[in-house]
Amino acid sequence: MGEVNRRWLLKERPVGMVGEHNFEWQEAPVPEPGEGEALVRVLYLSFDPAMRGWMQDRPSYIPPVAIGEPMRASSVGQVVRSNRDDLAPGDLVEGMSGWQDYAIVGGGGMASAATRLPAGIDPRHALGVLGLTGMTAYFGLLDLGKPKTDDVVLVSGAAGATGSVAGQIARIHGCRVI
Repeated sequence: MGEVNRRWLLKERPVGMVGEHNFEWQEAPVPEPGEGEALVRVLYLSFDPAMRGWMQDRPSYIPPVAIGEPMRASSVGQVVRSNRDDLAPGDLVEGMSGWQDYAIVGGGGMASAATRLPAGIDPRHALGVLGLTGMTAYFGLLDLGKPKTDDVVLVSGAAGATGSVAGQIARIHGCRVI
């Protein structure tokens, strides 16, 4: 292929504010997909507050980003080559590619999971209202909060991505939103 995979690796865990000293720039060969894998060119990355927690080496809902690995990020990409029956070159997929130009999907584990986007979906929406922040708002409000029509819902972080979606969902469900 002759192309280079530009990527940002986690160099050291942050203490205090995150800075460029926590990351290392690397140019590596574009990886080749193995059996059951596909090569995806990353088109869009999401930057989410959860990323700060993913850099910490502590128990959480997912393992921390390993030192020397690309920084984890939700992404949308396009399949370049595929050894998978469910993905073809040209398909748009969402997943956790990390801060890099190319990622292998399908090898196992969360970092290699990819879901083909349905036709007609704006790929940027997969990282916003249909992505991590939108799903957090949706399931957090409806599955945990279980609001009923005419309930008053206070969203203390309504200026942020997740809070603004939660407020809109509450309004759609007939709640008074503060």
